[in-house]
Amino acid sequence: MSLITPDFGLIFWMTLIFGVVFFILAKFGFPAITSMVHKRQESIEQSLKDAALAREQLEQMEKKREQMMQETLKEQAELLADANRNADLILQKAREQASQQSEIFLEQAREQIEREKEAAMRQIRREVAGLSVEIARKVLKDELSLQHRQEDYLNRIIDGLHNDNRQQGN
Repeated sequence: MSLITPDFGLIFWMTLIFGVVFFILAKFGFPAITSMVHKRQESIEQSLKDAALAREQLEQMEKKREQMMQETLKEQAELLADANRNADLILQKAREQASQQSEIFLEQAREQIEREKEAAMRQIRREVAGLSVEIARKVLKDELSLQHRQEDYLNRIIDGLHNDNRQQGN
């Protein structure tokens, strides 16, 4: 027996054993392997479908998130605009109130000034009247210091009264 050329018996038994092993593999092994490959292929396809579905859901969720962010930013802008309008209204009302109060204070100050002016005028009149009386007293005192001047003064007053009575009688 040579190593390079096998005997007919060896070829026969090797072929027979190969056929039996091939038959067993074809009958039991290949269907199991094929079914496992098919299952694996179906599993991979299902995983790919699930991944695509998950990707679509993720994209939808991303769109919803973006939409919610836009709505949130819009609401935030509206809230800020409302807050600014409210702040402007409050400032305007405060200015109006301050203006009204300043007008009230000014009017009260004017009235106070007018009252003080009138009081000062009354005081000045009193002082002028007092000074006039004092001056008249001093003048009369000088005028009436002598007896004949007193008599002249009384005669003038009496003549003035007679003239007034005559004029009223007419």
